[in-house]
Amino acid sequence: MRKEDRIREMIATEAARLMYEDGVREYRDAKRKAAKRFGPEKALSLGSHLPTNAEIHEELARLIATREEEVLPKRLLQLRITALSYLELFEEFSPYLVGSVLSGAVTGRSDIDIHLFSDSVEAVENLLRERDIPFQTETVPIRKGGVIRDYTHVYLEDQGVEIECSVYAEAERRNRTKSSITGRAMERAGAAQLRKMIAATAGATNDEG
Repeated sequence: MRKEDRIREMIATEAARLMYEDGVREYRDAKRKAAKRFGPEKALSLGSHLPTNAEIHEELARLIATREEEVLPKRLLQLRITALSYLELFEEFSPYLVGSVLSGAVTGRSDIDIHLFSDSVEAVENLLRERDIPFQTETVPIRKGGVIRDYTHVYLEDQGVEIECSVYAEAERRNRTKSSITGRAMERAGAAQLRKMIAATAGATNDEG
């Protein structure tokens, strides 16, 4: 193995560890922090030798599967059941589950990521107020289609689990956000698909029990 490839592999391993043990959420941040372990000058010179987000994600998934083999199935099942309750709550906003709870690479710090589609953020907020569900909002600049736009994120909490809802315009429902891991259209699941996944996960969990 070439030295550059070995460094790339070591950074991917360290970045995955930072995400797993320290709760670093963004691949970019984990990658930068991991690279600094090799010294600032060397980190700056790595360039294309830095691992991709996909390589870090693969290492993170391996780490979770290795260290949490006993608790992962039940944790994933519970997170998906919670996610489903919010997809049902937000039914009128064409919700989709995305992120780690969909992919299955979850830890004790994982949040639930949901995409909502509405031309009115106020409609989402009003629904939550009607149900007496506390929430916070934040405007986040996101690059989409080569253009930076401001999107509203709505944050909820359910038994210690954070639910992050990103609100997009209704017209954007057919234009999937690109995954920061693969660079391709992000995988997502609606309520019907998630129910099937939960049934499969529950069956596997019961068989193990």
